Amino acid sequence: MTTNYTNFENSWGNQTRAESYAKLEFPNTYYLAYRDLPEIISKHVTGNRAIDFGCGTGRSTRFLKKLGFNVTGIDISAEMLANARKFDEGGDYRIVTNGEYSHLGNGQYDLVQSIFTFDNIPGWQIRTEILTGLKDLLKPSGKIVCLDSTPELYTNEWASFTTKDFPENWHARTGDIVRDIMLDVEDRRPVEDIFWTVEDYHKLFSDAGLILEATYTPLGYSDEPFEWKSEFSIAPWMIFVLRRGM
Repeated sequence: MTTNYTNFENSWGNQTRAESYAKLEFPNTYYLAYRDLPEIISKHVTGNRAIDFGCGTGRSTRFLKKLGFNVTGIDISAEMLANARKFDEGGDYRIVTNGEYSHLGNGQYDLVQSIFTFDNIPGWQIRTEILTGLKDLLKPSGKIVCLDSTPELYTNEWASFTTKDFPENWHARTGDIVRDIMLDVEDRRPVEDIFWTVEDYHKLFSDAGLILEATYTPLGYSDEPFEWKSEFSIAPWMIFVLRRGM
């Protein structure tokens, strides 16, 4: 089945959504996205030069800076980058077009980080082109750390999201549009994402010349100061660590 993306709204491509998202740090379910990243990055990455792909309002870029990385945040949204610069006046934020990253310096980066970005990218071809372009930025020893939503995120209830109003999510296939509502921001309009199975992520990585080194699926712990719902037993996020193929 071919999905029609004519009406797909990248939820962060307008000023209202950008400003709402800019206020968000690491609450509730989002905490699980970032909790284990320092250990994962320390285990798999050597060196400190990084690209933050799809940096948005710079939250993930500032996160890498706190870990000691010399990081450049890149995004296709001027609205998002404007907010990123407000929060981090000395930061390096650059607008890019999909798949065109060679001007940043191929073969010069130890880490390319991508957090939630592929949740908003439709289509096999453009995803493959983007991953191939990001792979080319890596040093021979460099790694891509790619964090995105699990398929289960769209069919369960979470501390930060509700999906109960969207039963059609249960029937989603790779490439379909799925919806949820964020509970941590004032803007409660449904968010549209692109559904992708784990198996098809693996195929994307292979098509882009990447090798999957490790996968992490963080769960919530009972001693954490959040009102977990599904997070105790179902992972909302999946974290892929990738390296260049031979």
